[in-house]
Amino acid sequence: MTSAANAAHPLFASAVTDMGLAGLLPRVRRFPEATRTAQEAADAIGCELSAICKSLIFAADGVPVLVLMDGASRVDVERVRWELCAAKVTRAKADVVREFTGYAIGGVPPFGHRNKTRVLADRSLLAHDVVWAAAGTPYAVFPMAPEALASHAGATLVDVREDALG
Repeated sequence: MTSAANAAHPLFASAVTDMGLAGLLPRVRRFPEATRTAQEAADAIGCELSAICKSLIFAADGVPVLVLMDGASRVDVERVRWELCAAKVTRAKADVVREFTGYAIGGVPPFGHRNKTRVLADRSLLAHDVVWAAAGTPYAVFPMAPEALASHAGATLVDVREDALG
C-alpha cells in the first residue's frame, strides 16, 4: 500500500481540488492488488465489508443515476425505481458507466464524475464512523465520514438495500 496524493485518478484529484477537498488527496491509499470489489477493498484495508461504499450506476428510464451502497448489501432495484418514480431501472453497462462518469467499474468514486446525475445513498452507510470509497481507480480508496461523503456527492438518503424494510 502507498499513501500519496497522486494515488487517485487524475480526474478525481482535479474534481476534489475544485470542490475544496484537496486535503482528501493525502489520505488516498493505493494498493498493489486490485480493490475492484467491495470484498477486495475490505480485505486490503482491513475493515468490515459494510464499511466499503460502493458507487453503482443504474439507468432509470435510460438516465444514469448513482447509488451509494454499503459493501455488504445489495441494491433492491425495485426500491430504486420507487424512489425515482421511474418506470424501469437497470444496471448500467460498463461502457455507459465509463462514458458517463469518466471511470471504469471497480473504481467509480462517489463524486467527481464527468457528468452530474441524481445520487441516492443508502442509510446503511451511516452505521459507520468512516467508510472507504474508490478514488477513481480499482487500486485506490479514501476514507471519509459517511455523512460528509453523502453531502459532497449531493445524495439523498434512502433505504434501497435488499431487505432494508423488513
